[in-house]
Amino acid sequence: MAHNRKLALSGIALTKARIPPKPNTAAANRSRDELEQEMIQSGYLEGAPFKWVGLSIRYGLVDEAEPHYQKIDPKDGELPLAIEIDVHRLLGISQDEMAAVYRKATLIALIHAGERYGLPVARLRSLLDEA
Repeated sequence: MAHNRKLALSGIALTKARIPPKPNTAAANRSRDELEQEMIQSGYLEGAPFKWVGLSIRYGLVDEAEPHYQKIDPKDGELPLAIEIDVHRLLGISQDEMAAVYRKATLIALIHAGERYGLPVARLRSLLDEA
């Protein structure tokens, strides 16, 4: 899929819990847009062996402390990551609260990948500390 994104988020249900689609999509898009800008402004991708990050949020039963990695796609330069979050934290909450959950999970994944590949993560780390 051709696009000019540096960060793409997707969701995968591991449980039967249903998250309201409209606020969920809006919250994920808001988090993506904000953190994509932080990646660009902080120089996160400069010198990285990948061109962009595709993060799959797994709606499960635990909050994982680090992401799962797949091989960098040689065709489009994607670094595919996945991280599980406890779906119960997304039920019955506001769009702003949902965005905060996505923001934190995405920051955890980006910082972990940044450390693995020797990228600048100081700005992302300070955002996570504020979360």
